[in-house]
Amino acid sequence: MKAALVLGLLLACAGGERSAAHPVSFVRLGRVEFAGKSYVRLGDWARANGFDIRWLRTGDVLQLSNRSARMVFTRDSRDADLNGVKVCLSYPIQMREGMGFISDLDLDTAIDPVLSPQKNWRGAKVRNIVIDPGHGGKDPGNQAGSHQEKKYTLLLAQEVGEQLKHAGFNASLTRTADSFIELPTRPDIARRRGADLFISLHWNDLPGNSEFKGSQVYCLTPAGASSSNAGGAQGSAAREPGNRNNGRNVLLAYELQKSLKRNLGVEDHGVRRARYWILRDATMPAVLIEGGFMSNPGESRRIYDAAYRRQMAQAIVAGVMAYQKLVE
Repeated sequence: MKAALVLGLLLACAGGERSAAHPVSFVRLGRVEFAGKSYVRLGDWARANGFDIRWLRTGDVLQLSNRSARMVFTRDSRDADLNGVKVCLSYPIQMREGMGFISDLDLDTAIDPVLSPQKNWRGAKVRNIVIDPGHGGKDPGNQAGSHQEKKYTLLLAQEVGEQLKHAGFNASLTRTADSFIELPTRPDIARRRGADLFISLHWNDLPGNSEFKGSQVYCLTPAGASSSNAGGAQGSAAREPGNRNNGRNVLLAYELQKSLKRNLGVEDHGVRRARYWILRDATMPAVLIEGGFMSNPGESRRIYDAAYRRQMAQAIVAGVMAYQKLVE
């Protein structure tokens, strides 16, 4: 996507919605306010939910862990580490008088959907997946020399689609050729096809910085929170159609980013939040994957290589299957 969006992710981040299987005792925890936002003491939450808590760096870095999960939080930072994957919080972690505090919104929208995944309603299955190759036609997307983003999003989407079919899913693409599709039309195509998941594929770019590389996965920003690409600007209070799936959105984004990191060894830019049109209007769980940077010479060579795109497709399918296992 565009450089401004890439720079924005370095400045601010956001979260999803509460799972039905929320850890016990959360609603009974005391709350305090920082900058008008409701926060919970991490020590209280940890003890109520079976986590050990200790300082990795006194006053600055706090770890919560048990047999199945490990989380690391840093003072005044929105970037959390959940089992080795970065997840961007809506509000910075607060440290006061030797105690750490996390916002209610982040427990509800970023932490809980990953730790306590919500099962699909009435046992609904994940079978029908629509893949959206970003850009196309008159919209080339990012360009690096003679290479245009739209070409490589389509090639990756075709590979992902074929591998999903081999794995037993019903997969289709929003475009199968170099054609232009309006942004509002893309999630509508997925809706009309009865999609269970909607995955939009992109390649990143940061002009003037040839060293930046790695992957990130976006899902929709919760109502009222600031998006990762908003540069810290005030978040919209409006609830979009896609917000009905906030918990599943962030879980899908997390499982995909985890799979990309573990299976490809790419640099982890984490689970991020945005109000991209295709995410706002999606009526099913939806994400936008930025698979790598065309502005990085080494990473761009991999992007243009069919064998590497095949490996990335395998990682995406593995992420989808991990998500499926958690929600069915």
